[in-house]
Amino acid sequence: MTELPRGEKSVQHRTRATVLVVDDSATKRYLLVSWLTRAGFTVVEAETGGEALRKLADEDVEADLVVLDVKLPDMSGFEVCERIKTDSRYGILPVIHVSAHAVDVNDRTQGLNRGADAYLVEPIEPDELIATAQAVLRYYRARQRAELLAARMVRLAETTLAINSASTLSALLEVAALGAADIFGGPVVVVAETSEGESLAAAGPPPVVRKWAVPRHRVAVGSLVRTDETADWDVVEWPEGETVAVAAARLRIDRPPVYVAVSGSSQTPGFPVLRQLSQAVAAAVEAQRSFDEEHRIAVTLQRSLLQSRLPEVPGIELAVRYEPAGAQTEVGGDFYELTMLAGKLLVAIGDVAGHSLHAATVMAELRHAVRAYAVEGHSPGAVLELANRFMRTVLPADSATLCLLTLDPANGRIRMASAGHLPPLLHVAGEARFLQPRGALLGLDAPQRAELELELPPGGTLVLYTDGLIERRDADIDEGLRALAGCAAEVEPDLDAFCSRLLTRLGGSGEQADDIAVVALRRS
Repeated sequence: MTELPRGEKSVQHRTRATVLVVDDSATKRYLLVSWLTRAGFTVVEAETGGEALRKLADEDVEADLVVLDVKLPDMSGFEVCERIKTDSRYGILPVIHVSAHAVDVNDRTQGLNRGADAYLVEPIEPDELIATAQAVLRYYRARQRAELLAARMVRLAETTLAINSASTLSALLEVAALGAADIFGGPVVVVAETSEGESLAAAGPPPVVRKWAVPRHRVAVGSLVRTDETADWDVVEWPEGETVAVAAARLRIDRPPVYVAVSGSSQTPGFPVLRQLSQAVAAAVEAQRSFDEEHRIAVTLQRSLLQSRLPEVPGIELAVRYEPAGAQTEVGGDFYELTMLAGKLLVAIGDVAGHSLHAATVMAELRHAVRAYAVEGHSPGAVLELANRFMRTVLPADSATLCLLTLDPANGRIRMASAGHLPPLLHVAGEARFLQPRGALLGLDAPQRAELELELPPGGTLVLYTDGLIERRDADIDEGLRALAGCAAEVEPDLDAFCSRLLTRLGGSGEQADDIAVVALRRS
């Protein structure tokens, strides 16, 4: 959490002004202290310039005004004033010079030019001193408020950028709490609900995200700032005697409100920063919730379009794996198909270009078209040509890769054709190699895709996959292919376990950037 400058602390937390009186004359100092004390000021005393500077540097002394004699035993008051005004720790405190000796025009001019806010010459009337102090403090506090508001607005802009850059709701709440602590200081709580209705709170500092529900209050659409008791916000420890300033923002009647709670003493009348922060958090939460809901719907749709049950094929073991991309990535168009047609196993795996709900719907259309053409009895190469004509006619703006094969379970004969898809991997007798069926991807006006014929021997395993298994943004695709070949050098007796290991070893850790589909078949 960023430490607030001392000037900001005083304008937030103190109403009774503190005056540092600096004079080496005990009699004169007594008079000044008496007058200021009777006027309601808190007074701190110093005899020399060095002592005054040391007291100002002391964290326990938060002076709002310095009444400074010009003639001091260790240094001139002009020099002390200059040091005060050039030291950012003091928040550019106002200084009133008083003097019984340096009273001519040149002295007064020098004092004001070197930073003093007012210059009084003795004899000084009590009312004149008090009125001057109050006038200087009015300007000083107005400046403090303006500087505080400007600093908070800068931090608000930085926090708004940070929360809109967060990739998850938990991260959003955490950076919002960090920003609130930076803006207001002290304990903070930021609360929002997930798209599943679970209430999360980031409380700190340092902010920790946990499950926690806000006490129920009616919050209309819009935003408000209210004052609560600390007992209602016991998810964090508040200073003794504090109240809690709570900003609640609600963008839609069908959405729960978002809350930002900070120390009540951090608020200054007329400063809308807390309300603006709550509105920024609510807008970011709404965007995150909408994305999460859309992603969940798209993944549900995508899964519903994929094959749910595999055919039972005598003499052939089958296993598939499908893993959608992470929550912060749009769904893709990966698909697979395994169907028995006229005594042969039809196997297809493909990937529609793009990541969106549109890609998922194109995937469904292409999958059904491929199955329909295969039912008509066309060979794999002919099915690809028909599917290509279908895409160029019906889906001219889209493209896809596809690998298609038929397998005769009786003798292991395979006919295979590929439209720009990644090469299948064949594992036989402890050795893994990539097959090379060639052909342009679907959606292009290209020569006919050639067919490849081969035999899958007993014990042989064929692996088909989509690019999410091997491609990484920071690595060449050849590295991914080599990693796959190395990982598939051994094949477990259980094909499901084999596919799971491929996903675990090659799928990477952290947020998954792309969908992954894997189909493995073995002739037993």
